[in-house]
Order: sequence, then structure tokens, then C-alpha cells
Amino acid sequence: MAETLSSLQDLKAATAVPTEEAPVYSQKLDAFGRAYATGKRKDAVARVWIKPGSGKVTVNGRPLEVYFARPVLRMILQQPLGVAKRVDQYDLMITVAGGGLSGQAGAVRHGLAKALVNYEPELRSALKKEGFLTRDSRTVERKKYGKKKARRSFQFSKR
Repeated sequence: MAETLSSLQDLKAATAVPTEEAPVYSQKLDAFGRAYATGKRKDAVARVWIKPGSGKVTVNGRPLEVYFARPVLRMILQQPLGVAKRVDQYDLMITVAGGGLSGQAGAVRHGLAKALVNYEPELRSALKKEGFLTRDSRTVERKKYGKKKARRSFQFSKR
């Protein structure tokens, strides 16, 4: 049973919780001086390696402009670098598989933000505030039996 508290000083002493320090994030690099991270979105999985360089981006062995031809997809991909103010400071090597182009672009953005944090841990707060470190967990809803799609029923006819 808990002891009886007779004064405010006893209450303060009982509720005093030792303050924990915020976790310290350290730089995580491989033997080649690159930072690696995996990003996911829908059914797409992107593996991202970053290293200091001139801003060269290759996706599955092809240039960025060839693989992601739509400007909107390239803009999605560059968002973490823009927030961190590191455009054209890193070379990116990306392999991405699964899903469609939109999901792949989102997976690359997620992986790139995580790789930036692995390379420069002080960027974590800025990228987290913009929501780039959070995996978007929305996926396609499964089809149910007795339905045409996930929620769409067959057309009703009285006659």
C-alpha cells in the first residue's frame, strides 16, 4: 500500500521524476562513407545511399529525369533536400521496386529523409517537423467477397 502524504513537500518528493535526457543521434556511415536508409510507401520500397558530391542522382541505374519523367514526382523527391537546404550537395544512388511511380516517389522521399538524418543527425528536427520521417501507412483496401471492389457493390436492379 502507498504511504500517506502529510504535506506538500512530501507530495513534491513523491512525484519528483528524474528527467531523462533526449536521445543523442549519431552519424551512421558504411565503409564507403555513405549513409543508407530504406523508405516505404504503398507497395514500393526504396533503398537510398547518399554521399557528398555534386548532386548526381541515379534511380535504378538511370538518371532521375529519365526514371521520374513527371516534374511533380521529381519535386516530391527533392523536398527533403530543399527543407535541409542541401540541394546539389549530395550524390544519390537509389534502387526502388514495387508499386507505381507515385508510390515509388513517396518511398524515395521517405528513404532520402532517413538517409539525411543518418548522415547529419542535426537535421532530424527540421525533417521530422515537415513529416518526412513518418511512413505513410495508407495502403489499398482489400476486396471483400460479395462486392465488386473493396466497397463498390454490384448494380441493383428491381426487375
